[in-house]
Amino acid sequence: LCLSAKKAQFNRSSTINSSLNQYITKGSMSEDGQNLPNHQRFPSATPVKELEHVLDSCRMELNHVDEVWPNLYIGDILIAHDKEELRKLGITHVLNAAHSTWESKGDQAFYGQEIHYCGIAAEDSTDFNLREHFYPASEYINKALSALNGKILVHCVVGKSRSATLVLAYLMIYHHFSLTDAVQCVIQHRAISPNQGFLKQLHDLDVELQDKTNLCELL
Repeated sequence: LCLSAKKAQFNRSSTINSSLNQYITKGSMSEDGQNLPNHQRFPSATPVKELEHVLDSCRMELNHVDEVWPNLYIGDILIAHDKEELRKLGITHVLNAAHSTWESKGDQAFYGQEIHYCGIAAEDSTDFNLREHFYPASEYINKALSALNGKILVHCVVGKSRSATLVLAYLMIYHHFSLTDAVQCVIQHRAISPNQGFLKQLHDLDVELQDKTNLCELL
């Protein structure tokens, strides 16, 4: 799979949710110019409870589909089954996070040659290990967005939990967003609600990515 990251930036509101501001670092020095210890210099991952509070603060109507990043859409199973609407949107790739569930009839045969399909048989359960799919799914999303005129729909059944989790992971892995920034970006365009287990897995990914960044800063 192509690993070159798409460089297009999405227009984001300049107003940052106040619940997130306390987690934004302001540099590696204190106000009096003194160097701070490492645990104060580097940001810590936002607790899951705080993330749930931020997600709950979103009052947007839940649509069948929303563009949350340039050419990257999150949607539900209804839009995923509407091939005519997908054509109108120009969708070239579909990532189904609810593959093989009884509601989903999506597979490559369903979409034919017009749309490239990838399915993940994930359950919307707090015990389901979705993290093992974070990197492969992110690579697939990046491949779709790197293709000529590529547009991708990432969906599950409702378009709030499984699909949203994979999109958040993509923004963190390929665009170096913190989890809080990724959440803030997406909820400006769509109401999402990853289950608590998925939020914990995203939190762990956030810690992993921040640790890698911090190590590079120290070297």
